[in-house]
Amino acid sequence: MTQIVMNPLPFRFKLTMHCFFMIVLSLLLGNSYGQEIIISSEMHHLRYGEQQEWSDFPKIAAGDRLEIPFALENTEGNQTLQFRQQDVKHAWQVKINGHLLGNLDRDEKDKIIYLDIPSGILTLGNNRLQIEQMDKIPDDIRIGQIKLINQSRPDVLSEASLHIELYDKTSGNLLPARITVTNPEGALQTVGVSSSETLAVRPGIVYTGNGIATFGIPSGKYSIYANRGIEYGVDSLQLAIKPGDKIHKKLYIKHEVPIEGWISSDTHIHTFTHSGHGDASMQERSITIAGEGIELPIITDHNKHIDMDSTAKAMQVATYFTSVIGNEVTTHFGHFNVFSIRKNTPVPEVDVENWDGLLQNMQKAVGKGVIVLNHARDVHGGFRPFDQKRHIGDAGINLEGWKIPANAMEVVNSGAHQTDLMQLYKDWFGLLNRGYAITPIGASDSHDVSRYLVGQARTYIRSQSNDARSIDVKEAIQNIRQGKVMVNFGLMAEMIVDNKYGPGDLVPNTGEINVSVRVLGPNWLDADTVSLYANGIKIREAVISKDDESGTGVKWNGTWTLPKPAHDVFLVAIATGPGKALPFWQIAKPYQPDSPLWEPKVMGSSGAVWVDVKGDGTPTSAYAYAQQLWKDAAGKVERLIENLKPYDEAVAIQAASILMEEGLLDKLMKDNKPLEQASPDTKTGFHKFYAAWLLIGAD
Repeated sequence: MTQIVMNPLPFRFKLTMHCFFMIVLSLLLGNSYGQEIIISSEMHHLRYGEQQEWSDFPKIAAGDRLEIPFALENTEGNQTLQFRQQDVKHAWQVKINGHLLGNLDRDEKDKIIYLDIPSGILTLGNNRLQIEQMDKIPDDIRIGQIKLINQSRPDVLSEASLHIELYDKTSGNLLPARITVTNPEGALQTVGVSSSETLAVRPGIVYTGNGIATFGIPSGKYSIYANRGIEYGVDSLQLAIKPGDKIHKKLYIKHEVPIEGWISSDTHIHTFTHSGHGDASMQERSITIAGEGIELPIITDHNKHIDMDSTAKAMQVATYFTSVIGNEVTTHFGHFNVFSIRKNTPVPEVDVENWDGLLQNMQKAVGKGVIVLNHARDVHGGFRPFDQKRHIGDAGINLEGWKIPANAMEVVNSGAHQTDLMQLYKDWFGLLNRGYAITPIGASDSHDVSRYLVGQARTYIRSQSNDARSIDVKEAIQNIRQGKVMVNFGLMAEMIVDNKYGPGDLVPNTGEINVSVRVLGPNWLDADTVSLYANGIKIREAVISKDDESGTGVKWNGTWTLPKPAHDVFLVAIATGPGKALPFWQIAKPYQPDSPLWEPKVMGSSGAVWVDVKGDGTPTSAYAYAQQLWKDAAGKVERLIENLKPYDEAVAIQAASILMEEGLLDKLMKDNKPLEQASPDTKTGFHKFYAAWLLIGAD
């Protein structure tokens, strides 16, 4: 075991006449005054495990635990340990002289934390601070800027007080929102208040359910931010706070993003109360939902049906949303969110042998409701739904023969990002091409008040409802099933085809296609690219600059004219932008990363719009075309290759999958002669599928 052991520090905790005079003076003035010892002014890089977790950490860590000796000549009075932490994913313990003070906050954000030191732990003379991980799980962290303060934690955090009122700039009404407090270095600053009937509080984060928050704060310089989810702007102020200050401020945020005809939903929301992990109680969760402007929250605790209505009413935030009972059906074969569920409906049985049995059990709970395949590329309980050894994403096929037991899937999960943000989109495209009717979903998977922001990724649903407290849930469920959605992770890509048809619609087409796209987002985020996909293949792209903004909340507005396709296709617009380092909207790193390299991005997409070139009033998938072409070829591979020439890469991938099932693909690819005269799209599709198939058979 390697460790960092600091040399004893020359500081002494000694009360001089000057200090005594200052303490007496501060008491007379009604202020507290805490003496400080700097235990370490540095930030230390610790690593448990052998591998570098992220590229922004050095390749070699200084150690896997930290020990710092320090000496005291006086231990009277209350004591508090202050420190700064960064990128903490697992449980690291903080001890003094072998006594446990507590853990680092399990949160990757940069933050200032305080721990009380019980009496009797510090000793005259030599003392020792120790920080080490107990989970024994690989983790890179930074810890440092450690101080010992001669005050209790409550006194440290109440040197001054700050009263904030948050208003909707348009209506002038108080508004539920989130307050973020950072120090001059951008670290989240712990404040002196706890969660209550109107507040949900974590270090540097204060959600207010009624637009009002009063909290203590140490003296110092701070930036204060107020915002409310992705549709609103941000107001901020900078303060220099002295001991004893009582400051009153008003902040105003404005609704910026034009989303008429859409309602915001997070379909994957947990509570600690009922899931048993994370930290958000039911009361705190209701406040955070209101504070992030989520109009249709789906409560999905693991294998439980939870109704939030009574809690929301008790916390006086029920007017801001319509909650829906859901369930994250948690099994050995993946996790699925199901909704909406009536009260007293039995929980689905999860002890099944395959997806067919699971589908039957979930349908008993939701009938014609929504079944979402969650985080399909993540491993839970040793099972990854779309593991590359069992699932070929480009073709949308499971080699075990299992059918997808869902009518929707998460393409963005802001609590469990993929290293490649497009990976789940590629999987979705493959399923659509295979013939599945699957709706794309954005969700947060939040179990916490602030570690993963509830609603950071969300789904916008077509709706005629205009009152958040009385949304037509039946209409919303139907529109999700029909694909009438947009996915939002900071941005939106609103698409209209031929001036009339949106996501979930079938476009009757006899000629050119006009595709209009609006890229939407708040002023505090940027968009840099918008792309158009047909059958999952990028066919158009535009670069977005600040000059393209055509109004508040509109980043880009444009139209592409497409020639008539050779066959039915689905169209999807995707907008992306840089993942800016914003203290009030921090992007979590990938949950199960593929690489130490990662570039944060924001994005948003439309749902799929199908174009009915065939004219039979129904969308025809790439797989259906491939099946017909193989039938027409009468078992002749060369004829199939010839027949594929008018068709795109997606149809070619499905044709390759059929030859794989027929036992003919390997011979074709090794011979390669029939492909020599194939179209470029056919060659690309066959080689892409074959490479994935070889990877599956590599073992």
